[in-house]
Amino acid sequence: MDVTLLYFEGCPNWKTLDRHLATLATEMPDLKVTRRLVDTAELAQEIGFHGSPSILVDGSDPFARPAAAAGLTCRVYQTPAGPAGSPTLAQLRDVVAHG
Repeated sequence: MDVTLLYFEGCPNWKTLDRHLATLATEMPDLKVTRRLVDTAELAQEIGFHGSPSILVDGSDPFARPAAAAGLTCRVYQTPAGPAGSPTLAQLRDVVAHG
């Protein structure tokens, strides 16, 4: 399974998601994680980047909201503990297990 972490440097939340993905990669040897820096508004529009951090699981964003605008913004995820800058490790495990 291929997972891509999309991020921009101005948002610190991507580092939390990166750590979660590193944990998953150690648990699941067939999980391939790549990182892609989104560094311009034009690239964000071109690839449909809905904020940092975003993940693509085999090319699809499992947390995408249909009406979300593309751009260089920090993304907010709904977690069991409330809004956060990254999905929880449990949420990611679920997405990858059903991806």
